[in-house]
Formats: sequence, C-alpha cells, structure tokens
Amino acid sequence: MLIYLLAAVVGYLLGSIPFGYLFVRMFHKEDIRTKGSGNIGATNVAREGGRGLGILTLFLDLLKGSLAVLAGLYINALFNGLSGDMTSIAPVVAGIAAILGHVFPVWLRFRGGKGVATALGIFLVAVWKAALLALLLFLIVFLITRIVSLASLVAAACMPALALWLANVHPVPVAALVEFIVVPAIVIAKHHANIRRLLNGTEPHFGKPKDGQAAPA
Repeated sequence: MLIYLLAAVVGYLLGSIPFGYLFVRMFHKEDIRTKGSGNIGATNVAREGGRGLGILTLFLDLLKGSLAVLAGLYINALFNGLSGDMTSIAPVVAGIAAILGHVFPVWLRFRGGKGVATALGIFLVAVWKAALLALLLFLIVFLITRIVSLASLVAAACMPALALWLANVHPVPVAALVEFIVVPAIVIAKHHANIRRLLNGTEPHFGKPKDGQAAPA
C-alpha cells in the first residue's frame, strides 16, 4: 500500500501546481480567479493574461500530467525494480491523483481548472496513440467551431473508447481501464456550466468575447 500512497501524494502535488494562477499573479499582479470565467486554466489565462501566458500554462499543465505518470513509474521501479513497466498500477494511481490535484488544488481551496491539458499529459504517457487521436479530434472540432469547450468535451468523450480500443491491441491492467474512464469523466463533469451554455446556444467562440467582455471558459 505504501507504493500507492506515495504515488498518489506525488501525483496530487504535481497536479495541484496552479500554473495559470501563478503566472497571472506574477506578471499582472492579479488573481485570475476574479477575471473572466474565474478558471485558472489556459483558455481563461490566454483571454485575461495574454496568449503567451496561456500557451505557457497549457504546456506546463500538460507537462505536470505526464510527469505524474512518469513519477508513478519511477516509484514502481524503486519498490519493484520494474523500470518502464506501464502494466504497474502506481503510474495509474499517480495519473488519477494528478487530475484530482489540478481540479481540486489544496493551495486554492480546492478550486482549480477543468483538467483538459493535464488529462492530455497523462494519456500522452499512458496511451500516447489514443491521446494523439483525441488531440486530433479536439483540433478538428475547434477549427470548425472555434469553441474550446465543445472541442474539449468531444475529445474527452471519445478518449475512453480510443483508449479501450488500443487496450485490446496492447493489454493494460484493469486499473488503467478505470483511469481511461475516470479521468475523462472528471473533465466532462467540470464542464457542466459550458454544457448548459452549449445547450442554450450561448457558449462563446474563442477570441470573440461577448459584448466586449472576456468570455467564460
């Protein structure tokens, strides 16, 4: 149990680093949670703090997801001597903990981002082919609609099917199958407000704030 507890703690702490919040605070002396949608993710940071900070936030949020899974692998190697073994459970635990850390960071009173970039980082290590296919779906939907939330929801909804399909080709542990469902489910759940706006036809397009105001993300 110690190995899984350690993986969970490391994964959560990595995932909980609020890069978007830190960058806006550092460069603009503002609290991103009081701007735009109030979200600390890359989309809101790009709108309120500039696209450069948004891109940096996106990259680092993705990176922390990948590092969490790699940390889980390393922890597994320390305990079991199975370096690089993706069939172990520790990286799965670390990955799920990372997305929970991003969405519910203890440093910000458990009010975090929506987990899209961090989820992508997790899956780029765990099942990179499925992750790239999901990213392709995201880009296609975004380029057609210019709606980040819709693209994110489509990619998240398709991710379990893509991962499970590839799992039939490359067997993975049962815990990983749980991860393929739990992580996208968390991302979708965090988009509940976006889903309501999409259904109402009021979800804004990226780069086109409504009435001159920063659009929610």
